[in-house]
Amino acid sequence: MPASPSTARAINDRSALRLLQDEGPLTAGQLKKLTGLSRPSIADLVERLQGSGLITVVGEAGAQRRGPNARLYGIVADRAHLAALDVRTGGVTVVVADLLGTTLAEATLPIDENATGTGPAVEQAVALLERTVRRAGAERLHSVGIGAPGLIDPATGELRDTTGLPAWHRRLVAALQERLPATVLVENETNLAAVAEQRLGAARDRDTFVLLWLGHGVGAALFLDGRLRRGASGGAGEIGFLPVPGTVGLPSATGCDGGFHSLVSAAAVAELAVRHGIETDGGTSAAAGVRAALAAGSRGAPLLEALAQHLAVGVAAVTAVLDPGCVLLGGEIGHAGGAALADRVADRLAGFSPLRTEVRAGELGDGAVLRGALLTARDAAQDDVFAPGAG
Repeated sequence: MPASPSTARAINDRSALRLLQDEGPLTAGQLKKLTGLSRPSIADLVERLQGSGLITVVGEAGAQRRGPNARLYGIVADRAHLAALDVRTGGVTVVVADLLGTTLAEATLPIDENATGTGPAVEQAVALLERTVRRAGAERLHSVGIGAPGLIDPATGELRDTTGLPAWHRRLVAALQERLPATVLVENETNLAAVAEQRLGAARDRDTFVLLWLGHGVGAALFLDGRLRRGASGGAGEIGFLPVPGTVGLPSATGCDGGFHSLVSAAAVAELAVRHGIETDGGTSAAAGVRAALAAGSRGAPLLEALAQHLAVGVAAVTAVLDPGCVLLGGEIGHAGGAALADRVADRLAGFSPLRTEVRAGELGDGAVLRGALLTARDAAQDDVFAPGAG
C-alpha cells in the first residue's frame, strides 16, 4: 500500500535533513538531484523545514546565478545542544557540542574518590559538566552520552556495579539523570570507541570487525553485520578474562589476572618495555614505551615483536570464534603502535590461524571514546528533533 501524503512528506523531510547533516549545506537544486524529488516537491520541502526552524539559508553557491536555487541551506545547529563524557578511573573529560557535533566547549578534571569520598566526587563531575555547558552558551542540553568502563545491563541500559571500579561512576549516571532535563545515555567505553571508528575512523568500510582496546585494561567491541553486539549480560568483549598461554595461572570470576589482561594491559606492556631496555615511568606510560621502541629502530624491535606475539595470541582466539575479517588495535597503546605494530600482529596471526584477517591500527586513539559518546548523544537528539512533527 502506498504511503499517505503526510507519511511521504515526513520520509522526504528526514532524507533531506540527513543529506544536509552528512554533506553539509546544499542548494535546492542539489537536494533535488540527491533525493530524486521534483522541483515543486523540493520547494515545498524547503519551505516546511524552514518554517519548522530546522534549516536556514547559510550562504550562496557561487556567483554564476542568483535566485532560490543558488541559496545554500544548512541545518540550524543550535536547535539542540549535546554533551559527551569520557569517565575514567581517575577523572572525567566533558565536551559540549551543537546538533552538528561541532565542539563548543570542553574540559577535563582529575577526580580522586579516595581523597574526597563518593558524594563529593560525583558533585565535582556534575559541576564540571554544568560549568562547561555555561561556557558553551547552551541554555539546556538535549542529550548526554557517557562512556565508562564496566558492563552495561542490556535490559536496563544502566552501568552495572563492577568490582574494582570507583563507586562514583555508577552514582554519576543517576545524579545526571536527576539534575538534567536531558536524555542521559551510558555505554561501555570500548563499544563507544568502536562506534567512532566505524563512523569516523579506521573501520569506515567495514560492517563486521572487532576493536581491541588497549589501555589501562583490555577489552574488545564486536561489530557484526553492522550492529554492535553486547551479549546476553552486556559482557561480550570482556577479553581480558580470556584464558591464554603465556600467563601465570588462570583468570577467575573476581579478577582477570592470569587472563589475556596479564599479557597486554598497560602495566604488562610497561613491564615488557623495561625487560627490553625501554625506559618508562610506570604502567600509565606503556604507550610512551611503545613510541620509544618505534623511535629506537632496531634497538626497540624486540619489544614490538614480543608485544605483537602477545597480542596475536588473544586475536587468534577471537578470530577462531567470530571470523571478523578485520581487527582494529585501539586505545592509547594501539594508537601508539600504529601500523608498525598492527603489521607485526598480522604476521604472527597468519601463523596461528587459517582465517584471513586484516589487522589495522585505530585512527582515533584514546579520543575515540569521547567521539563515540558524542555520536550517541547526537543520534538521539537528531532522532527527536528530526522526527515528523517535531518542529
